[in-house]
Amino acid sequence: MSDAAEHIVKSFEHDLLRLSDLVTRMGGLVETQVALAAAAVVERDAAAATRTVEMDPEVDALEREVEQFAIRLLALRQPVAADLRRIVAALKITAGLERIGDYAVNAAKRSMVLEQFAVSYSLAALGSMARLVQQNLKTVIDAAGANDSAKALEVWRSDRMIDDLYTAIFRELVTYMMEDPRNITPCTHLLFIAKNLERIGDHATNVAETVYYAATGQVLPDDRPKGIGSAYATEPAQM
Repeated sequence: MSDAAEHIVKSFEHDLLRLSDLVTRMGGLVETQVALAAAAVVERDAAAATRTVEMDPEVDALEREVEQFAIRLLALRQPVAADLRRIVAALKITAGLERIGDYAVNAAKRSMVLEQFAVSYSLAALGSMARLVQQNLKTVIDAAGANDSAKALEVWRSDRMIDDLYTAIFRELVTYMMEDPRNITPCTHLLFIAKNLERIGDHATNVAETVYYAATGQVLPDDRPKGIGSAYATEPAQM
């Protein structure tokens, strides 16, 4: 390889690393947003809610930066195979992360409204759901930064637990609403918050699918695992 060709290869590798760093940085911000939103809801922390909302413009700006940088790489480098998958994946991952940030902001804003109400029932299940969502989000962000298909698959397989918790919380809150009409308004906000968390879990799973494809060139099945038994029986589809 000539010196000029070697320089081009090294320069492109440097660009790919920068792209990965930008995605990881955005992931870290969104991870913080979700953690703050969870604290705002479960611990009734108004300062955490405010901080969640304040971080949103920074997340949006990073998404735009990734988009512009990725488009520049596609135009100037004309990548193929694994390199092309990594760049396209970065665009899809940051779009997913931006939506996750939006859901965190929505949950935080509803927690502010909840401050007006005395919530006498336990939020333990909601807290458990928030912890599961945060765990999946952290794992998938780590997977994206390291291009780690195994971690991505771990997140893809665990989404069912979040869905099951959401269903249980939905039933519990509806029961409270039926027992006392005064619970209707606060429980409605809590239902929306639970739905926001469930959607964050869904988007984390979407990111996991993208990471898996970028790393392996294989597409995960359309039907996500329905339980522990089926999770490990499902195999990726060959591309």
